[in-house]
Amino acid sequence: MRVLFIARYRDVTMDRKVHYLARTNGLVVRHIRPAAWRDDLLTVTPAAVSDSVDQVSLGMLGRPADPHRALYRTLGFGLAQFRPDIIHAEEEPDSLTALQIAIARRLFAPKARLILNTWQNIDRPRRAQVRWVTRQTLRAASAVMCANREAQTILGRHGYSGYTRVLPAVGVDTEVFRPCPPRSPGGPLVVGYTGRLVYEKGLGTLLVAIAELGAGCELQLIGGGPDRAALEAQARALGVEGRVHFMPPVPPAQVAQHLCQLDVFVLPSITTRVWKEQFGRALTEAMACGVPVVGSSSGAIPEVIGAAGLIVPEGDPLALANCLRRLQESPELRRDLAAKGEARVREFYTQAVIARETVDVYRRLLSEPAGANPQS
Repeated sequence: MRVLFIARYRDVTMDRKVHYLARTNGLVVRHIRPAAWRDDLLTVTPAAVSDSVDQVSLGMLGRPADPHRALYRTLGFGLAQFRPDIIHAEEEPDSLTALQIAIARRLFAPKARLILNTWQNIDRPRRAQVRWVTRQTLRAASAVMCANREAQTILGRHGYSGYTRVLPAVGVDTEVFRPCPPRSPGGPLVVGYTGRLVYEKGLGTLLVAIAELGAGCELQLIGGGPDRAALEAQARALGVEGRVHFMPPVPPAQVAQHLCQLDVFVLPSITTRVWKEQFGRALTEAMACGVPVVGSSSGAIPEVIGAAGLIVPEGDPLALANCLRRLQESPELRRDLAAKGEARVREFYTQAVIARETVDVYRRLLSEPAGANPQS
């Protein structure tokens, strides 16, 4: 089985899934990726994940971090030469890149099965041209991988008849995110967050909760984004600037080190008119490190955490403060949630598990007659 895998991975922890795919018996994998990456958190030139993976770096028109309006600087993606059985493009169906890939497939590899990915769990209004792009790409796709159940429901609502499966595109690299050494007892409760500093991540709610908890709690915010200055001003206004530590974005291996300094990880996301939490990769990374997690009720967070963490209503600082106080007062609860989080990651979210389930999808599609649309 020959697989052309197209994904905008920015670091080796994301590439690890490609490594596992390439190690699968009977698979020949070529990975197309951007030649460079820049977003709020990282500016990187991707390195090779291993000698076993054939990786091709291509320049892009537009920002690689823009999921909808960027294009690769290529016409055919090497399809005529590679002759794939599967084209797996981790691109949204309403993106220009997905349209570019669907056209290239039609011209150069019409017998290949096309797989797309979607994270979108809000059925927001779209312009006519975006709806047209979506129709073209879904018509070409034999399957769509969905990062959450709501994304799968939306596809069905819009009449997609191909195969769908709830499977996040990227899992946890357990070679980097591993259980932390036990923390010393005593001292303040250290609460943390890693990721973008933007309104929809609900960090304003978290700051108010930290203020409610008093001097026995500290907060580490690791990341970057346009809201940093506003959050620093809010911390000063709440009188907690001495207990809130802003740290710059760091590479994934260092994220794992920072997670091991935490007693609790919090993802307090807030739903907006056009966005709600689509997965929350940082949650699974913290769980893999054995750090108890708390998430808001936004989007897919309860789906990801399951019974392995605590959920609070989004945008409710008092509920969040009470939840953190429970964890502060109960080391036993923290240990229980840490163990449940590690187990949940091992069962559902490691890169190895996701790679294996992805290969199952490939084999299912190739077992169907050409032109068939297997149902989920």
